Amino acid sequence: MKSEILRALRESDGEFVSGQTLCEKAGVTRQAVWKNMVQLKDHGFIIESVPNKGYSLISSPDKLYSADIKSRMKRDSFCQKIESYDITDSTNTRAKHLAELGEEEGTLVIAEEQTSGKGRRGREWKSEPMTSIYMSIILRPKISPIHVSGITLLAALAVVKAIKKTCDVEPLIKWPNDIILGKRKICGILTEMSSELDYINYAVVGIGINVNNKRFPANIKDKATSIYLETEKKQDRAQLAALTAQYFGEYYKKFIEAKSLEPFTIEYNGLLINRNQEVKIFYGMQENAEANKIETGIARGINGDGALIVDTKNGTECVVSGEVSVRGLYGYV
Repeated sequence: MKSEILRALRESDGEFVSGQTLCEKAGVTRQAVWKNMVQLKDHGFIIESVPNKGYSLISSPDKLYSADIKSRMKRDSFCQKIESYDITDSTNTRAKHLAELGEEEGTLVIAEEQTSGKGRRGREWKSEPMTSIYMSIILRPKISPIHVSGITLLAALAVVKAIKKTCDVEPLIKWPNDIILGKRKICGILTEMSSELDYINYAVVGIGINVNNKRFPANIKDKATSIYLETEKKQDRAQLAALTAQYFGEYYKKFIEAKSLEPFTIEYNGLLINRNQEVKIFYGMQENAEANKIETGIARGINGDGALIVDTKNGTECVVSGEVSVRGLYGYV
């Protein structure tokens, strides 16, 4: 109900919306509209009300609130249910728990802060509160488990598209799942799943975006940045989260139909920061471990399976994500 009220107020483009119109759009009584208005104001929304004219949305709080995010999506968006938290251990952990309980596909879990966030290979993901986006989406894809890694690449496309639309910048992708701005990382993506040999019970795609962070710890500041630091502008996190979820749903539906990344390879390769450049391929758990196998080659882009095509001295190789890391010859990208 709150999302329908907020959507109607936004669609009015600053004009007043009558209480009767809100009743019809939300399918509730005037008393219910008034009650929800009070609750929205308690959440920090500034809503002007004028007798005989109605209501007008003046401003929204800088908060990741479920009704607000849903109101910014299309009505037929893939994510029809949203759970928002001020703090949680990890949105992926929370989403997996909900999936185990039978929660529907497309449920979005989003939080202001994580206490136990994690990234690729189990790395800790530091979560500064009230500055970033931490979100996870429950999926129940009817595809073979061997194709689930493609979902991560779709999420990367969705994040880039949403950032371009919301923040007016041009991020790129470092294969397979890092979003890059100013040659430093602004987003990480982690897909986890529960599966049988040939069947996926569920998958969860987690997305963490550095949005309005003003600083980073010394040990990562040479690799990490935020959209704010690159643009010097505070960004609308709710709008960015809403568009990311909406775009992901659109990509995901096409992917399930095609059962391949083939429809997305041209778009993805056009965003690949290392394309046609020399890269290092690290095979193993630790990028700096002396025992790791390290190979160099020219990255050409991905194929329909999401593997990175690399021309090496031994011929063309298709590098599959997992215990592999690809970096630029002289640095992170």
